[in-house]
Amino acid sequence: MTPTSKAPEEAIEGGPGWGRSVLMCSPEHFDVTYSINVWMDPDVRVDSDRAWRQWDDLVSTLESAGTEVRTVPAEPGLPDMVFTANAGIVDGTTVTPARMSNPERAPEIGHVCGRFEELGWTVEQPPAAPQEGAGDAVAFGGGLVAGYGPRSAESAYDGLRARHGWAVTALELTDPRFYHVDLGFCPLDDRTAMVLPEAFTTAGRAELAELVEDPVVLTPEEGAAFCANAVVAGRTVVMPHCTPRLGRELERRGFEPAVCDVSEFGKAGGGCRCLTLALDVELDRAAAPFTAEVVG
Repeated sequence: MTPTSKAPEEAIEGGPGWGRSVLMCSPEHFDVTYSINVWMDPDVRVDSDRAWRQWDDLVSTLESAGTEVRTVPAEPGLPDMVFTANAGIVDGTTVTPARMSNPERAPEIGHVCGRFEELGWTVEQPPAAPQEGAGDAVAFGGGLVAGYGPRSAESAYDGLRARHGWAVTALELTDPRFYHVDLGFCPLDDRTAMVLPEAFTTAGRAELAELVEDPVVLTPEEGAAFCANAVVAGRTVVMPHCTPRLGRELERRGFEPAVCDVSEFGKAGGGCRCLTLALDVELDRAAAPFTAEVVG
């Protein structure tokens, strides 16, 4: 399902405070040449032509929903650069670059920072400890719901909160399939979010139950199909898969699912949200220094 074309101001009406602009990277050099998560198998061939068609369809779907798509040039030898969500954390026109936990992805960050500098943005220093950008720190309710364990370090959020004054709820991720928080948590607006319980500890689930007024709870099967890895543009939810049950839950809340097949990118453990970095996020800042809340 592809939504009809909307003006940007119409697309965001009644939705979250983001979704108007994203940064993407073309799949010119996308491939699976190493394995840094359980989804990746270098012996499984990537169909490059199909990946291009899927990426183009995602771009078209986002633009039809009223989202401006900006790009950063792809670089040879960096096959995962297509997953721009991991490039950093955006706040206004400032970006805090990621510190990648795997050396294979570390060189991506310099190229993305260069693109932000071209756009006239302020580029901060990365955290001292590993933290993999917006893929592991999702904006919700003015703050961040963050993940740690597989990729990001919990200590990174103490440093980010002390430096920026952000309200951070850091949740431990325990299932290797859901190695970033954006595979188990997707805000729809300031009170509603898709939540995959299996991605979190018992304490983390309890914290999310307190934080999210209206959770859309995903089944394990929906989680494994990356339903949570969606891009929300106003009332349009651009997602790699949507079951009939989940579609009814979203539509009942006034959201319109728009399914985009990105299965070639699933071979590297990524979905629709992994392929985008929201550029119109503004985070609240606490009045006093604060240590990030960590839930294990």
